[in-house]
Amino acid sequence: MAIVKRVFLFLLTNFLVITTCSIFFHIFGVGQYITRYGVDYTSLAIFSLIYGMVGSLISLWMSRAIAKWSYGVQLIDENVADPRLRNLVRVVQALSRKAGLKTMPEIGIYGSNEINAFATGPTKSMALVAVSSGLLERMTDEEIEGVVGHEVCHIANGDMVTMTLLQGVVNAFAIFLSRAIAAIATRPSRDGEGRNSFLYFIISSVLQTVFLLLGAIVVNWFSRHREFRADAGSAEIAGRSKMIAALERLAMNYDRTYQEKGALATMKISNRPSGFLGLLFASHPPLEERIAALKKA
Repeated sequence: MAIVKRVFLFLLTNFLVITTCSIFFHIFGVGQYITRYGVDYTSLAIFSLIYGMVGSLISLWMSRAIAKWSYGVQLIDENVADPRLRNLVRVVQALSRKAGLKTMPEIGIYGSNEINAFATGPTKSMALVAVSSGLLERMTDEEIEGVVGHEVCHIANGDMVTMTLLQGVVNAFAIFLSRAIAAIATRPSRDGEGRNSFLYFIISSVLQTVFLLLGAIVVNWFSRHREFRADAGSAEIAGRSKMIAALERLAMNYDRTYQEKGALATMKISNRPSGFLGLLFASHPPLEERIAALKKA
């Protein structure tokens, strides 16, 4: 049922976004790619690319601020009084240097019983690594190093930017194909009947939603690939045994901890999929597969 709710919310949100943007573009004459001679595919392609990329880039630029606000992240530094937090800062800084980061990421903690952590931010020099209070309470120092190494490698690999660009390209293809097909389906008839603008809007909106859902499969497949890569990176800079121990701890405690749903869950180190649709749209591979991959390497 969880995946059904997520799909429904995606469809509803997407429809509202499309409606709002379409009205705005129509009022201000943006994206006039349909002429009396047909579709200007060059103009449509440019419009689709801009339309598709802008939203993703804005989301990327705001990602660090949104994460802080959504989770109530409290930033910490090396002067913090709590020895556990001082150790966390030391670990993040040490692993960041080993990963080749020139600018240390911000470090934060958020209150949650779950055992999890995430990294986000628009660039390598404007990144955030945050861990849950549950992680600090239930994980050993070695396991924490494995988790931190994973998140630092996400930053070093430029995963936030890469995922944003991929999502932007997927958006652009969805916008282009939906509008091109809708234009063909509603083209004026030979008897002089004009294009049905309302029907065009409905067809393009429905098709765009469908194509975005299909594109989400591609985006999430790549997201699962980046998790394996971050695991391997953490094994290199923190130690393979520490990364394996961290994943085993996550697998052991996952079903007993609070599982957060929604888009922000994709940033975290662990987000277990369930069911066929869950696996298809999962942003993370099963923990068991990640552990096996590290043991085979």
